[in-house]
Amino acid sequence: MNRREFLKAGTMAGIGLSLQGIDGLVRSSVEASEKADLAVAHGASPAAITRAAIDALGGIRSFISRGDVVVIKPNMGFDRLPEQAATTNPEVVTTVVKLCFEAGAKKVKVFDRPVNDPRRCYVQSGIAPAASALGAEVKYVDERKFRDMKLNGQVLKEWPLYTEVFEADKVINLPIAKQHSRAVLTMAMKNWMGVMGGRRNSIHQKLDESLADLALVIKPVLTVLDAVRILVANGPQGGDLKDVKKPDTVIAGVDQVAVDSYGATLFGMKGSDLGYVRIGNKMGLGTMDLSKLKIKKIKV
Repeated sequence: MNRREFLKAGTMAGIGLSLQGIDGLVRSSVEASEKADLAVAHGASPAAITRAAIDALGGIRSFISRGDVVVIKPNMGFDRLPEQAATTNPEVVTTVVKLCFEAGAKKVKVFDRPVNDPRRCYVQSGIAPAASALGAEVKYVDERKFRDMKLNGQVLKEWPLYTEVFEADKVINLPIAKQHSRAVLTMAMKNWMGVMGGRRNSIHQKLDESLADLALVIKPVLTVLDAVRILVANGPQGGDLKDVKKPDTVIAGVDQVAVDSYGATLFGMKGSDLGYVRIGNKMGLGTMDLSKLKIKKIKV
């Protein structure tokens, strides 16, 4: 090859590389534009719809990196079986645990501060044995690990919160959708009561404002709302299977306000019907107007 041929080949190769680079940028731009704000997956398998919802947001590696210590916060608040829809579906929890380990998480911690006896709640929910079998660290909360933290909220200026939530590299919120006697519905934002110390029932006097204040400082990288079964009456504890409906749905998103706003539609309501959603929206914590969001619906 002479000098002229060499320069020509080099020029053409450079053009080819540039075009590949442009093509890559275009593909990245298209993929970014296609990513959903919320993913709503429906199907018979809780594991499959959980995975599908997270995949629609870009996959677990969009949220979890190799070496991360991850806290997963389900609702294990009551001494109830999964069929009674008072606690997060164990298949939803274990699917997220698996995904975190697949993404290279160093450690996955699963815990809650239940209302009923934690020894029974952890087992009856089905979460503790199933998550432990996958290698997750499932422990009862240690009362010594609550620390007074500044919230500077509308109502909560300071409150003892569980330090492991803030020491983790990433936090994932795994609530269940259900009726609540005081909050109307309990979903993502209210699930953070499970990391509060002290006399947390005292916040019920200004519950909506308090839940929004908690969301000021607790920032999950991902929220996965379990609506495989939902409790439509006599919540949050339930107990009667007549109060349970089975939408076979999982909703995933980064925005807790948006997740709760969509969750409300499963009960024939709007996000604006929930005080803490309205307040969270006003405080700039998220978006309750679903018309402003890109929502991807998947059937599995």
